[in-house]
Amino acid sequence: MDAKLFSVKSLTLSGTRLFWLLAIALTAIAFIFDVDLKTTVLGGRSLLLPLLLCSVVTAALGSWVIPMLVRLKTGQVIREDGPQAHLKKAGTPTMGGVFFIPVAVLIGSIWSGFSPEALAVCALTVAYGFIGWLDDWQILRLKSNKGISPKMKLGLQVLFGALFCLWLALTQPSTLSAIALPFGIVLPLGFLFWPIAEFVLVAESNATNLTDGVDGLMGGTGAIAFLGLAALVAPTHPDLALLCACFSGSCLGFVAHNRNPARVFMGDTGSLALGGALAAIALTTNTLWGLFLISGLFFVESLSVIAQVLYYKATKGPDGIGKRLLKMAPLHHHLELSGWSELEIVGSFYAISMAAIFLALLLH
Repeated sequence: MDAKLFSVKSLTLSGTRLFWLLAIALTAIAFIFDVDLKTTVLGGRSLLLPLLLCSVVTAALGSWVIPMLVRLKTGQVIREDGPQAHLKKAGTPTMGGVFFIPVAVLIGSIWSGFSPEALAVCALTVAYGFIGWLDDWQILRLKSNKGISPKMKLGLQVLFGALFCLWLALTQPSTLSAIALPFGIVLPLGFLFWPIAEFVLVAESNATNLTDGVDGLMGGTGAIAFLGLAALVAPTHPDLALLCACFSGSCLGFVAHNRNPARVFMGDTGSLALGGALAAIALTTNTLWGLFLISGLFFVESLSVIAQVLYYKATKGPDGIGKRLLKMAPLHHHLELSGWSELEIVGSFYAISMAAIFLALLLH
């Protein structure tokens, strides 16, 4: 089957038009899955209000921060072995996570009534954002694509993840006992909670990091994923649903500047933080299965990298050179080199992410 059947090539799209389609879709989803969130400090019955507020604040703040990032010479260093079309993006400011993550964290904390659960998730998000900032800063300082060492990055992810899991163990021991699966199936965990939770935190943050490679891709799919998770957890955890709506709105506001052609990139500062937040919310609400479906696209992106590396190693010849399963990993780069435009990739991935939300809610 021709993969192009799933593209949006037949549509005449621009980055701006795709952004507004995303905004309309998110608004419609927030309206459809609106619930009575009585814990909100600011009042109101809506996932839509925090989403819109964070969108507007982030977009406005970005207009002020992006010129500052340009003056600070935070221009992205582009991989020479990446898609050649990306070379023209060299110099576009990165570290965009420094302005849209704080908006979600601050407004989300306030709107959720400073819920201990929301504050814990925000703390983990900031911690993972700090890891990403260290990586981005090292890349900019050395003017290369090599940031902090993989061991250091993994070690910090595991450390902050362990602290979050310890908080869960002390405050919500019932969360550690089992994983809820579809059709009323419950999988007992016991001590296995710890390695599984650590894996989810590390894997999700790295998956969102890998997905961030095309203008508007991670920002838009992140906005969709957070809103889907909000709808999933709203009946039982309205405070975290509000936090999810804030993250969704901040991602949308970021896409206003990150749409093709991007004026700013989120960098590891943003992408690692987003994955950490998604995983932390799913762990706190025992919705790991829902997270798996909602963020399935991120999982596929990660799987494409793993498959590429394993296949290359397995096919190494006497000369030490192996074969490539994909033209380039992650998957979005393979599609680029196969003739897809960035807008086709982003539009198709948005549609897949939307479908994943309804599948997760259907099986919940």
